[in-house]
Order: sequence, then structure tokens, then C-alpha cells
Amino acid sequence: MLVTEARHSDGMSVTTATIALATGAQIPQVGLGVWQSPQGAGTRDAVTAALELGYRHIDTARVYRNEPDVGAAVNQSSVPRSEIFVTTKLWNDDQGYDSAQKALDASLKRLALDYVDLYLIHWPVPHKRRESWRALEAAFANGKAKAIGVSNYLVPHLTELLGEAKVKPHVDQIELTPFLQRRETRALCQQHGIVVEAYSPLTRGARLEDPILGAVAKAAQRTPAQVLLRWGIQHGHVILPKSTRRERIAENAALFDFALDAAQMTKLDRLEEGLATGWDPDGAP
Repeated sequence: MLVTEARHSDGMSVTTATIALATGAQIPQVGLGVWQSPQGAGTRDAVTAALELGYRHIDTARVYRNEPDVGAAVNQSSVPRSEIFVTTKLWNDDQGYDSAQKALDASLKRLALDYVDLYLIHWPVPHKRRESWRALEAAFANGKAKAIGVSNYLVPHLTELLGEAKVKPHVDQIELTPFLQRRETRALCQQHGIVVEAYSPLTRGARLEDPILGAVAKAAQRTPAQVLLRWGIQHGHVILPKSTRRERIAENAALFDFALDAAQMTKLDRLEEGLATGWDPDGAP
């Protein structure tokens, strides 16, 4: 894992770690998620702030309805496009071979980009996900997507895909926190060289007041949010915290000048309770 540090004119220091994908490309370990970020200036300003603060990874989706705003901020940034890792996703209504290809073209048009760095199937839609994966393999082959993967895929969905895919998924994006750890899915991903991405890594605020988390944060002299994110970093996940506030965007990336010790990690690892704060693909056919 490569770690580099950038210091910016506002005095904030943002350290960016990257993880190698099976393609050989590097994916920044901290990304800005824009789920529920408002269309228009809200998303554009958040992405602009993140890029100014040193982020190089932006995660959007067709269903978020803010691809045009993400693309505008990326294209207007002084950061070269080649240095920004952009992810978008195939929504359920667009699944299937031909429709998935058209959906990627539509996303690229909304983003005003020639390619995305990562294209994901957003949900394991029954009867369509196999054809959708064939479309993603074609997009990977023709360069419209530099990497491909899935989201909300657990062990049964991954097992099915791995049994048929010509190209293994490079990424699986799932909800992950100390309170929802998906250990079997993470183990399968590790076995096959699939990078794990954590969405909603802050429990959507549901467990920020947890007393054990609070005690670890106090000992580490960090916020509970930073401790949750650092837990993901130390487990080797890509993390995708979401905020539209510049100061919080900066806080969410200030994760590499401290570490949690083994005892602190063990305390957090014991918090597992199966807490899914959004979609729960467990049991999805």
C-alpha cells in the first residue's frame, strides 16, 4: 500500500493511501461518497472542497441523481483527470446486457467523462445480474470502465458470479462498520483478490454515541467518527464517508497520523451486532 501526503494552503494536511486493484491500478483508500448529497451546488461544492483538500476518489451512482454535478466539479478542478478516481454504478432498472451498456454511456454523458475508473452493479438483481456482468466485462474490455465490480453482493451472490465470470470483480462495495462486519464476505473477497469498499462507514450516525466507541475515541484523542474510519483503514477497506461540509470532509480524511492499537481494535471488533442502516442484501435471492 502506497502512502503519500499533501499539505494545502489552508494549513490542513490530508494523507492519501492507495490500495492496488487486480488491474494494477491504485484506488485511493479514502473517497468522498455523495449519496443523498443535494443536486446542484451542494454536490459540486462538496466535491470541489474534497479535491482541494487532497481527496482523489469520488463515489457516485446513477440513482443518486448527482452525476452531472460530480462531473462538473471534476472537470473544473485544477487536479488532472488522470489523478481522480471516479466511481459510478448501474441501477436496478438498467440491468441486463444491452440496457447496462446504454446505462454506462448515459452515465458517462452525464458525468461528461470519457471513462470511469470503476463501474459497479449496484444491487444483485435476480435474473438480470449475470447479463449485467457480461456488459461490465465488455465495458472493461473497451476501456469505458477501467475497473469493474459489484455492490451489496454477499457470499451467495459472489459465489455465483465467480463461478461464471471471465473477469473477476475488482471491488465489492458493502456496508461495513464495527457494528456490521460481514466477515464471511470479506474473507471470500480476500481469497479472490477483490478489494472491499465500505459505504456508510459512520453508521449514518446511529452508533456515534456508543460508549465503547467513545472510550476508544477519548483514549486516541480523536472523534468517534475518525475512530470508525480508522478501524476500516486498519482492516484494509476502502472507506467512503459522506459529508457536504468542508470541515467534516477534512476531518474524515485526517486518519493517517494516528493508529489504533491491538487492544482498541479488539474492542471495536467485538461490537458486531448485525446493524444494517440502509439496504440489507442478506437473504436477497
